[in-house]
Amino acid sequence: MSIQTRRERERAERERLIVTAARELAETEGWDAVTTRRLAAEIEYSQPVLYSHFKGKDAIMAAVALEGFAELAAQLRAARADASGVRAGLAAVGEVYTAFARRRPALYDAMFTHTVALPFATTEAPAVLWDCFDELSAAVAPVAAPGDEPGILTETYWAGLHGLVTLMRSGRLPEEAHERRLKLLIGHFAAGAD
Repeated sequence: MSIQTRRERERAERERLIVTAARELAETEGWDAVTTRRLAAEIEYSQPVLYSHFKGKDAIMAAVALEGFAELAAQLRAARADASGVRAGLAAVGEVYTAFARRRPALYDAMFTHTVALPFATTEAPAVLWDCFDELSAAVAPVAAPGDEPGILTETYWAGLHGLVTLMRSGRLPEEAHERRLKLLIGHFAAGAD
């Protein structure tokens, strides 16, 4: 192994360590607890080492968000693949999406709530963001009516899911009615589908 290869591997391992520590800290204590000073102490490296990998907390949060999009896309893909029928696929995607948000609130916040330096809905958006959106779109496209724009329809379904999650997490909607709300949303989107 060349020295350059070893250095690249070590750098990648440090980045992985930083991102993992940030995720764990955010999930246990919230994003306010994630500071470069705290991360440096957690991973036992100096702050300048962190800054040699990331420009600051926002860049670390963006790296965490990218991981989250990859995880969510894989879960959405699996749910859709296991479902039989259009309505079942849409329901499975909705259930997985909302369960992901409820199970990993800090990760979800990095992906969808906090401002991060990631371009959305542009050609410059990282592929993993498009992969995640494409999984939502694959579930929504079969319910599109003639004249519907599949991308806009997907954004609307996504907004509905996000709204349910956000309002429930903030206590504005009671948790116990979540399944009924999700069923209602899916029913309206999949009206007439099998």
